[in-house]
Amino acid sequence: MKLHSYFRSSAAYRVRIALHLKGLPFDYVPVHLLRGEHREAGYAGRVGDALLPALELDEGPLLTQSMAIIEYLEETHSAVPLLPADALGRAHVRALAQMIACEIHPLNNLRVLKYLVHTLQVSEDAKTQWYQHWAGSGLAAVERQLGLLAEERRAAGLPESVFCWGDAPGLADCCLVPQVFNARRFGLTLDALPRIAAIVERCEALPAFALAHPEACPDHQ
Repeated sequence: MKLHSYFRSSAAYRVRIALHLKGLPFDYVPVHLLRGEHREAGYAGRVGDALLPALELDEGPLLTQSMAIIEYLEETHSAVPLLPADALGRAHVRALAQMIACEIHPLNNLRVLKYLVHTLQVSEDAKTQWYQHWAGSGLAAVERQLGLLAEERRAAGLPESVFCWGDAPGLADCCLVPQVFNARRFGLTLDALPRIAAIVERCEALPAFALAHPEACPDHQ
């Protein structure tokens, strides 16, 4: 497999984590977002939305959209699951993942920030305030949801979750760690988010997360 990726892309980062958690080898194909390489014909001609990441399968097809890619990996390589075995658990994990991938990330990705500065002519300070507001409020919502899920687990007689759900990292953790990485780049701290801070610390201690980290990518600079 080949993963078309940019080292600081949150969406690509979450797919890298999933691949490493599942122990799946892949070739890293850098596509530099800041230089506009994703809009060049060689890439954009194969990817309808010209976004990252894209996973090129050995058989030839190219998969797009990070959440769809991870779900595909989950369905085809189930030995290391990223979703719980029970339907309720899967719904909770998917909801946490979507709070990040569908609610927080779209408001703060690179093309939105560039539009704010280059087209709407907002200042760099205003751009940072935009990022901090939406990422901060979104992560606070995830923190609250993690607390509610902890109460639900206690009521059901289940042990406290070590990661977002249960005792192994899964889909939600694949989304959370990249979002926190980029939030920290924009000056956000986890001081008021103790559950998230603890989960991220546990994740970052695992080899799969270290291998997927932006600083471990060949295009890191």
